[in-house]
Amino acid sequence: MDTESTYSGYSYYSGRSRGSHRHSERNRDRDRDRDRHKSRSKDSRSEKSVTINTPPAEPLLGDSSVRGEQVQDDNWGETTTAVTGTSEHSLSQEDIVRITKDLEDSVGLDCRRYLARALAVILGLLVFLTPLAFLVLPHLLWPQKLQRCGTACEGLFISVAFKLLILLLAVWALFFRPARAGLPRVFVFRALLAVLVLLFVISYWLFYGVRILDPQDENYQGIVQYAVSLVDALLFIHYLAIVLLELRQLQPSFSLCVTRSTDGETRHYNLGQLSIQRAALAIIEHYYCDFPVHNPALLSASKSRAAKHLAGLKVYNVDGEFPAAPAEGPGNNAAATAGAAGLAHSQSRAMIAAAARRRDTSHNELYYEEAEHERRVRKRRARLVVAVEEAFTHIKRLQDEEQKKSPGDVMDSREAAQAIFPSMARALQKYLRTTKQQHCHSMESIQQHLAFCITNNMTPKAFLESYLSPGPTLQYGRDHWLSRQWTLVSEAAVTSGLKDGAVFLLKCADFSLVVTTKKIPYIQMSEEYIDPKSHKFVLRLQSETSV
Repeated sequence: MDTESTYSGYSYYSGRSRGSHRHSERNRDRDRDRDRHKSRSKDSRSEKSVTINTPPAEPLLGDSSVRGEQVQDDNWGETTTAVTGTSEHSLSQEDIVRITKDLEDSVGLDCRRYLARALAVILGLLVFLTPLAFLVLPHLLWPQKLQRCGTACEGLFISVAFKLLILLLAVWALFFRPARAGLPRVFVFRALLAVLVLLFVISYWLFYGVRILDPQDENYQGIVQYAVSLVDALLFIHYLAIVLLELRQLQPSFSLCVTRSTDGETRHYNLGQLSIQRAALAIIEHYYCDFPVHNPALLSASKSRAAKHLAGLKVYNVDGEFPAAPAEGPGNNAAATAGAAGLAHSQSRAMIAAAARRRDTSHNELYYEEAEHERRVRKRRARLVVAVEEAFTHIKRLQDEEQKKSPGDVMDSREAAQAIFPSMARALQKYLRTTKQQHCHSMESIQQHLAFCITNNMTPKAFLESYLSPGPTLQYGRDHWLSRQWTLVSEAAVTSGLKDGAVFLLKCADFSLVVTTKKIPYIQMSEEYIDPKSHKFVLRLQSETSV
C-alpha cells in the first residue's frame, strides 16, 4: 500500500511537471511566432520607419574598435515604444528627453551668443551717440537762445572729436575681437563693466535733462564742456577695463597640473588670477599645442593582454566525479540546484587562484613582448629611413638655366612627390602600423607633406620627423583632433576664481583632462653682502708631495 501510494504520488508530480513543461513550450512557441510576425511586419515597413537608438556607451580606454557597437538597454521592454501600422518613428522616452535637451542647448548657446553681441552693439552705439546728442540737441530745440561759441568752445570740438576717435579704436581693439570659444557662463568683469557704463550714461542723461533741457540753458560752452567730461569719463572706464580684463591676469599666481585620463600625459602651466572657466579655456588652448595627439590604439595592449590571460584558463574536475542526473521531484531539483551552485563557486575560486599564480609570471611575458615590439619598431624604422633617403636622391632642384635647356622633364613639387612616393609607401605603411599611427596619417596628407618638403628643399630627416616622433595635436588633420564641444565639470562655480586645491575636469569624446590647482607660495628672499676684497687665498704646501 505504501509502495502504491508512493508510486502514485511520484506519478502525480511527474505528470504535473510534464504538463507544465508542455505548457511552457507551447507559450515559447507562441511567443516565437509572434516575434517572427513582428519582424516580418517591421521589415515590410523598413522603408518608412526610422529607429533612433541611444548612443553607445563610452569605452573605458577610448578604444575606437568598440565605439561603433550598439549597446542595448536592459530596460528595453519599459522604455521602447512599439512601432504600429501608422507609426514612422520608434522613439524611447530617454531619446526624446535627450534630443530635446540637445536642441535646447544648441538653440540656447546660439541665442545667448547673438543676444550678447546685439546688446554690446546697442550699448556701444548709445555710448558714442550720447556726446554727439548733447552737442546737437540745443541747436535743434532752442537755437535762438544759445550764446555764440568762441575760440575756446571751438577748440573743445576738436578735443571731443579726437577723444571719440581714440575711444572708438580702443573699444574695437579690446571688446570686438573674434571670439575664441563659447564659455558656459558670462564673464563677470565684462558684465560688471557693461552695467557700469550703462548706469554712467543714464546718470549723465538724467542730469542733462534736468539741468540743461528743462531750463534750456543758453551757455553753449558749458554744454560742450559737459560733453567733454563725459568722453573723459568713458576713457577712464576703458582704462579700468584694460586693468581688469588684461593686466590683472598677467602675474602668475597658480600652478595647474593637467593630466590626460587615458595615458597619464601631464603638463604644468602657470596662470594668474582667472576664473575657472577662463582657466579651462587657457588649458584647452595649451593642450592643442603642447600635448601629443591622443592615440587610443596604444591603450588597448594591456586590455587585450588581460583578456588573453583569462581566456587561457580552463577548469577540470579531476578529484570528483560528475554528479549523476537526479530523479525528478521538488526535493531533488533543489538538491541539483545547490550542487550546481557549489560547483560554479568552486570553479570560480579555482580560476581566481590560477589567475593569481599566473600574475606572478606575467611580468616576464610583458618584458619579452615589449622587447620584441621595440625590436620590430627599430627594424622598420631603419627600413623607412633608408627608403626615404633613396627616394630623395632621385630629386634634383633645377636652376633657371637648366630649366631652359630641358623643359620636357621638369615637374612641379606635387608631381615629384607623386613620383617618388611609391618607393617609400610600403616601408612607411608598415612603420605606421607597427607604431599604431595609421589612423593619424592618410595618403593624401603624406603626399602633401612630401610636396611641402620638396618645395622648401628640406632633408629626408626633416620629412620623417613628423612620423618618427608624435607631434602636438594641431599637427594632424582636423578630423583626428577637433572636438566641437568640451564639457567643464567642477564642484565650485565656474565663475569663481581659482583657489588652492581646486580640481576640475575637461571632458571631450574620448578622454578627459584632470586639472589640479596649486597656489604658488610666497617667496621670502634675504640679502647677504660679500666684500669683493675678501676673496683672498693662501697656497698650502705639504712636505711630501707625489712626483
